[in-house]
Amino acid sequence: MDILRRNNVKVSGSPGRPVVMLAHGFGCDQNMWSLVTPALAEEFQVVLFDYVGSGGSDSSAWSAERYGSLHGYARDVVEVCEALDVSDVAFVGHSVSAMIGVHAAAAVPERISSMVMVGPSPCYIDDGTYRGGFSAEDIDELLQSLESNYLGWSAVMAPVIMANPERPELGDQLTNSFCATDPAVARVFARTTFLSDSRADLKSVSVPTLVLECAQDVIAPREVGSYVHSAVAGSRLITLDATGHCPQLSAPEATASAIRTFLRELR
Repeated sequence: MDILRRNNVKVSGSPGRPVVMLAHGFGCDQNMWSLVTPALAEEFQVVLFDYVGSGGSDSSAWSAERYGSLHGYARDVVEVCEALDVSDVAFVGHSVSAMIGVHAAAAVPERISSMVMVGPSPCYIDDGTYRGGFSAEDIDELLQSLESNYLGWSAVMAPVIMANPERPELGDQLTNSFCATDPAVARVFARTTFLSDSRADLKSVSVPTLVLECAQDVIAPREVGSYVHSAVAGSRLITLDATGHCPQLSAPEATASAIRTFLRELR
């Protein structure tokens, strides 16, 4: 199969520049990066793609077995890197893609040399002294609601996740993205996302890493950002003056600036 077609890969910027790969989260696609891509493309070669089952990807390549774990999504990342034959890649993962990037970097350390985690969460469920932001009951209720009425769930939850009620167009964009996802695919991706626990994997991260969190985020509260920062040796933590879980849409200038500054300092 043509991997670049399968994952709807788009490359912008000038060949020969450092490569930045932007990876979307649950219920989204590469369009989530539309407001930061132009700024990044001025200095980097930017790789955009859709996970199989999302956006403009080839849905015929999707299977519940492969995408029932984060490793299946990490394989997409690895295979796109191999198809493009890129190395020294800066992987920028939003939400669950931050943890997908952890698994991809462990699989191909020769290709991924740095990471930016935007709104990461290694585990969404509270566990002892660990605070993920949700109880097990919260997650069970969320998944039951999603599975029984995905479109209704999307209409209610997308504006909550996006926040910024004074800018309803942002919530509408996320709602439309959620609703464009096949409900069968969304159910599997949701369970993979909200029931995964990648806390033990964070210690394997050995590349320079930036953790970007928002000042207010109902999906990945600041306790989670602090946890990831402390668990990834040598990482840097930046708190954006932004509300909601999607700063690449609600605060694109600040998000792009933080990414650019971090990557410049690595050169």
